Amino acid sequence: MLDSETFSALASPKRLQILEWLKDPVAHFPPQRDGDLVKDGVCVVFIADKLGVAQPTATTHLQTLARAGLVTSKRLGQWTFYKRDEKAIAAFARQVRAEL
Repeated sequence: MLDSETFSALASPKRLQILEWLKDPVAHFPPQRDGDLVKDGVCVVFIADKLGVAQPTATTHLQTLARAGLVTSKRLGQWTFYKRDEKAIAAFARQVRAEL
């Protein structure tokens, strides 16, 4: 059975856009002072800025994606960095194909 929380997370165009950007963070975000874009993920501040929303709004979107298992978060100092969980996304895609 497919997880409705994951489908709910994917129902937002803003969250889909975040996942698309995180596929290739180097192409979509500027270099960060702290943390590597690929290894550590993208700082929530950069995601909020690119999305055109306040940081708390971006954090809410990212936490929804994290609860659905689509992204992981990493704390570095005072900032939180997010990146896609490629294994979880691939497993979800396989499950959707199998169910449909």
